[in-house]
Amino acid sequence: MLAIERLQYIREQLQKEKKVIVADLAAFFDVTEETVRRDLMKLENEGVAQRIYGGAVLSESSNVDLPYSVRKLSNVEQKQAIAGTMEKLIPDNANIMMDGSSTALFVVKALKVKKNLTVITNSAEIVCEISDKPSWRVFATGGLLKEGGYAFVGARTVEAIKSFHVDYAIFSCKGIDKSTGLITDINDYDAEVKRTILTSAKRKILAVDSTKFDRVSLVEICGIEGVDIIVTDSDPGPEWKEYLDEKGIGLYYPTES
Repeated sequence: MLAIERLQYIREQLQKEKKVIVADLAAFFDVTEETVRRDLMKLENEGVAQRIYGGAVLSESSNVDLPYSVRKLSNVEQKQAIAGTMEKLIPDNANIMMDGSSTALFVVKALKVKKNLTVITNSAEIVCEISDKPSWRVFATGGLLKEGGYAFVGARTVEAIKSFHVDYAIFSCKGIDKSTGLITDINDYDAEVKRTILTSAKRKILAVDSTKFDRVSLVEICGIEGVDIIVTDSDPGPEWKEYLDEKGIGLYYPTES
């Protein structure tokens, strides 16, 4: 197995199990433990893993911009729950704009049952995912392809977004925090795209899994009052519900029937 294949396998195991053991990986790959330790050091430098004695655990930092291939494997059940709720909120014939987040990819997969949607996105992966929908209109923004991100960013992307006006903006973030009142992301490129998406929509929907609550990342996207609806995977608790109710923000999450 090539080194790049080992690294991808370890990334996937970290997402599934939250930890890996050096001895187990060495036996699985049929390589020395020193080789595995070097692999884990590379992943730690990427911000994917945090090395511990005898292995490594998944890094949960909100200030590390993980590769898209890693992000779309994380919190899969939560993102699927969000997508199921979003399917009920978005009607047929809607015009929507979506960011390049891994959460948005799960959402658009759930929306494929809808008829006659118009989708504008900076995500190359979303464009590929819905390329087989003949009744949909799909616009890709173009721009600078973000390294490791499968999404377009930069000035050309922003200008393209500004030329559209849609019913719904759907985006995600790295942190949402009631003490600061902010929705935040990891870098300026992504935050700028998301801010522009919000100015182009009548209704602004934040699709965010529960691990992002009470976290603050590096760059401000907007204040929490800048969104109309928050869709998440589970009950965020009474303090959050009261806080969002006071601000007039709709909160949706799956409930047991």
